[in-house]
Amino acid sequence: MQKIIPAILSILLLVSCGAGKADSSSGNPSDMSAGTGVSSSSANADVRFDADSAYAYVARQVAFGPRVPNTEAHRLAGDWMTAELKRHGAEVIEQKMDLKAFDGTILHSRNIFGQYNPDAEDRTLLLAHYDCRPWADEDPDPEKRRQPVDGANDGASGVGVLLEIARQLSLDNPGSGIDILFVDAEDWGTEGDDESWAMGARYFVENPIKPGYSPARVIVADMVGGKGAKFPVEYFSQQSAPDLVSEIWGAAASAGHGNLFQRQLGGAVTDDHVEFIKIGIPAVDIIEYHPRSGFNPHWHTTSDNLDNIDRNTLGAVGETIMTYINQNKQK
Repeated sequence: MQKIIPAILSILLLVSCGAGKADSSSGNPSDMSAGTGVSSSSANADVRFDADSAYAYVARQVAFGPRVPNTEAHRLAGDWMTAELKRHGAEVIEQKMDLKAFDGTILHSRNIFGQYNPDAEDRTLLLAHYDCRPWADEDPDPEKRRQPVDGANDGASGVGVLLEIARQLSLDNPGSGIDILFVDAEDWGTEGDDESWAMGARYFVENPIKPGYSPARVIVADMVGGKGAKFPVEYFSQQSAPDLVSEIWGAAASAGHGNLFQRQLGGAVTDDHVEFIKIGIPAVDIIEYHPRSGFNPHWHTTSDNLDNIDRNTLGAVGETIMTYINQNKQK
């Protein structure tokens, strides 16, 4: 999946950025945060997000089997996601492409793009990848390292959260320009080659899906369903979009999830958001990271399955994004 800067370099980055430790009990920003944020005592009674529904969306994806490009499970899952966005009132465009992976494999891929209030000029793009890692190369059992990954957390969790957000937008349209993008071919990469990851997002950036399309900001949800997950601020996100980081982590505190969204710097992750940062679009990656151990312990293993998905984590991330949307409704 993504590459992470080695721990010692990450520590140096923390020092160079002047990052302080978060106070998880109060949700107060550390020295690294710009802006005021929002107090964790703020009411969030107007936020609607059903964690059980998000979990059901994750389970439905896993039921297709590993959504590895060029497989039937991948095709069927893509058809289903397209239909779900349409069912929830989005204007949907499919972007089909053949992409050449690092190992020469041609990946028959598609990005799935849905819009709410398409005439609004100011647009927020919510993004998750839906493809699965073709090899469980981090599995502790060497015999399993050529097996595909279920991708319950690494893939399905972000899609599940965004599909539930789409359902909520269909019930209560905020009037704002909201786009939802499910990108393909994110996870067929190899260590040491940054260009081998996030191929679907790169294609989307280089080939605008609509003439002149350019979102004002991008929010990526990746690995957002794990048990015991924490979401410190990803390094490239802080560098490209400190104000957006402050707003999102403030929304998390407002929604009562400041203990999960820690106001301290995490690792530097090569993920879909980097493709937007390259062209100057502020982009933030909400991604699980633990300072000592890195990614979720089931990352790129055969145990990245439904047993290790937590409704509470899905709910925290979904409520955070919905709080951000509500706080930025078109007046």
